[in-house]
Amino acid sequence: MDDDDRPQPGAAKPPPTLGEGCVRRYDPDTLSDEDGTEFEGAEALWQRTQREQQRSDK
Repeated sequence: MDDDDRPQPGAAKPPPTLGEGCVRRYDPDTLSDEDGTEFEGAEALWQRTQREQQRSDK
């Protein structure tokens, strides 16, 4: 990595987004591990949350 390619301290920038206003979201095609998008337990957490929600709705 060249010195020019390295992020400068305090110069973070958000990834590109899609949409506008209330439907604005990060562009999933541009996200990478460097953006902190890796979450191996996401599916298990989502399923557990859904089960807990279903139990509380009864």
